[in-house]
Amino acid sequence: MTGGFASRADLKAIEAESSWESRDIAHSIYDFLSRTRAKHGARPAISYQLLSGPTDPAQTLTWNELHACVTQAANLFRSLGIGPADVVAYVLPNALETAITLLAGATAGIVNPINPLLEPAQISAILRETGAKVVVTLKPFPKTDLAQKVAEAVAHAPGVKTVLEVDLNRYLSPPKSWIVPFVRPKNHVHHSANVKNFNAECARQPADRLTFTDRIADHTAAYFHTGGTTGMPKVAQHRASGMIYNGWLGGRLLFRETDTVMCPLPLFHVFAAYPILMSMIASGAHVIFPTPAGYRGEGVFDNLWKLIERWQASYLVTVPTALSALLQRPVNAKIESLRGAFSGSAPLPIELFNRFEKITGVQIVEGYGLTECTCLVAVNPPDGAKKIGSVGFAFPYTEIRILQKTPDGFRICDTDEVGEICVSNPGVLPGSTYTEVDKNRDLFADGIFLRTGDLGRLDADGYLFITGRAKDLIIRGGHNIDPAIIEEALMGCEGVGFVGAIGQPDAHSGELPCAYVELGKGATLTVDQLMDYAKTHIAERAAQPKYIEILPELPKTAVGKVFKPDLRRLAIIRTYNAALAEAKLPVTVAEVVEDKKRGLVAKLVASSPTSTEAVAAVLGAFTQGWDWQAKP
Repeated sequence: MTGGFASRADLKAIEAESSWESRDIAHSIYDFLSRTRAKHGARPAISYQLLSGPTDPAQTLTWNELHACVTQAANLFRSLGIGPADVVAYVLPNALETAITLLAGATAGIVNPINPLLEPAQISAILRETGAKVVVTLKPFPKTDLAQKVAEAVAHAPGVKTVLEVDLNRYLSPPKSWIVPFVRPKNHVHHSANVKNFNAECARQPADRLTFTDRIADHTAAYFHTGGTTGMPKVAQHRASGMIYNGWLGGRLLFRETDTVMCPLPLFHVFAAYPILMSMIASGAHVIFPTPAGYRGEGVFDNLWKLIERWQASYLVTVPTALSALLQRPVNAKIESLRGAFSGSAPLPIELFNRFEKITGVQIVEGYGLTECTCLVAVNPPDGAKKIGSVGFAFPYTEIRILQKTPDGFRICDTDEVGEICVSNPGVLPGSTYTEVDKNRDLFADGIFLRTGDLGRLDADGYLFITGRAKDLIIRGGHNIDPAIIEEALMGCEGVGFVGAIGQPDAHSGELPCAYVELGKGATLTVDQLMDYAKTHIAERAAQPKYIEILPELPKTAVGKVFKPDLRRLAIIRTYNAALAEAKLPVTVAEVVEDKKRGLVAKLVASSPTSTEAVAAVLGAFTQGWDWQAKP
């Protein structure tokens, strides 16, 4: 059985075939890729186009060609002093070289993808934390300052000995390719690392064999940072077996060798790196990466339906923010090839789910994963019943427990009882999830179950529902923002007494950072002054609050800690009322209550008769639930 499943029984049947340890799985990323080359060598593996137009030039690598490129790059990394425990970082947008570096870095040593949207200080902190020796990034190129940012980061990361540059100009055709050398920005930042051309150096290496012995025993093959919103990021360790497990799941359950997958998501994120790229290796399917910035690329949303037609894509990989933007455009192409779409990274609003199905005729399959679990945890059955609000069943060889911590230890919650979602599977690294030892303390329940920090419940049929977050992260379009960054910055403003930062509901991004402030006695600060202070003192633009409100007093617990559920209630009331008013509906939020199964739920009242469908069209774009207030 490949390319789909319909029920929990299907998954249990796969587990019953054999234990995970008994399966004939690859022992390394290179072995994984070599097996695919042997089966599907001449078939297309990965395609890339620099520009988003449906007739713009594109380049495709077959599995034979990808294997040769990865072999050369892995040999290059070893020649630059990368051993099994050494780190190759890449700070790249999407390109063929990005996928090659991911696979080759995990073959030669440990690969460390870094978000190119981060500021230089954050990139530098990650390079120091991982001890990276080699960094792969862009050669200066028009309309991006990435080369300059990385140079500044490398100047403060003395462990980096070599910078390998990728020149995107090779993807352009004349006359555009002729122009780039004349308009290429200068890089005036100096550092001590050697700078070399990535493709030129790879070409010097043999493509038919590794110049070193591949690793057979399981090993750490990747470091992924989580969020990157602080000066000292958390870096999760991923074993080769966990990466291959993610790919095996996709190959066994989701994709076939004849599939073509449109993936405008970044390869510095686990979603694109594992459930997609590793699944392509396991299945032999073909993946398309449009533009360096994916969904953020110029013209991508306007052209995406046409790109699906051009490549005859059978699946689209997406996130709620991208869906929201995409569905604001007309379907201007033939998309009958599309069989499904996979959504992750953030909760999917029901309205988006319904609108996509209405427009395309295919359902979105929503799943759940975490960087700390290597990625995949649960997914809705592509060929079976999908419960609204659920992220589906645990994957084969994944055990999910809903636990509550008590003075006597952890207690397993009853069916439909909310607790902390805890996970054990081949992607979880018990005791050593993070590179920094202190960050692993109290991270596991009963020794092997990773405490995700997410709150949820399992129903009688085994479907997982996420109801909230114990760890308070703000998830803006799939990007994790630590509220402590906002709170610590604003607390530095003279006159501020208390700060509570939360994610306020947003129809496009899922959540946006928002801060509530209590001033000290006698202080006369204004919201505008606090906004200006936040912009100056919060380095990461994505973490800067989009809304700040000054309250006479913040709600607090008995021990004086800011009580954030009450702040979330205020934010839900304000944003929902604004959306309802903008739609000219005579409906307001009467209160926000805590529902055992659904988390915070807005209770609505109408001042005149209003259809539920009209309200659903407005509030269905948000992830938080709503209902009508019961009449007394």
